[in-house]
Amino acid sequence: MVKRALATVALSLATLLGLTLPAYAVTLEQKLAALSGFSQPTTASAASWVSAWQNQAGWAAYTFDWSTDLCSTSPDQPLGFDFRMPCRRHDFGYRNYKAVSQFPANKTRIDDSFYFDMKQVCAGYSTIPKASCNSLAWTYYQAVRQFGTLNVTEAQIERIRQTAEQAAQNAEA
Repeated sequence: MVKRALATVALSLATLLGLTLPAYAVTLEQKLAALSGFSQPTTASAASWVSAWQNQAGWAAYTFDWSTDLCSTSPDQPLGFDFRMPCRRHDFGYRNYKAVSQFPANKTRIDDSFYFDMKQVCAGYSTIPKASCNSLAWTYYQAVRQFGTLNVTEAQIERIRQTAEQAAQNAEA
């Protein structure tokens, strides 16, 4: 366990520093350690993943699947809130854990990280827009928790926006 934790810390540190890892055969244990490091609901994990995403060639030995369909059939930027990066990291977690047959045991954490990432996007807004953003983030999160895919309609987004605006106005009164 300590060995795995040290490997995860080393991988995260290398990623944060923008170092390219040597090309060699990666064991399943190493791949799982990297996946775990990239799929935590924390700022450090998100930053580590973004760094790796920007330097995919440095992770070639891991044969990660970096493909994405962003937010699937749901809007990637509902009401202008940019959820593209959270959707990319979410797709990365789903695709790569499925590829190593470890998806069911990790789905909840991947979904929780997705929600964390969307809340980070929302944190950059003030009052009413922030409330709308957080409501959308919650809706997207509930969709993946229950169905494993995002499928939110424009009509649902508009209802959420109206509800969030009304709640924010009531809170100010």
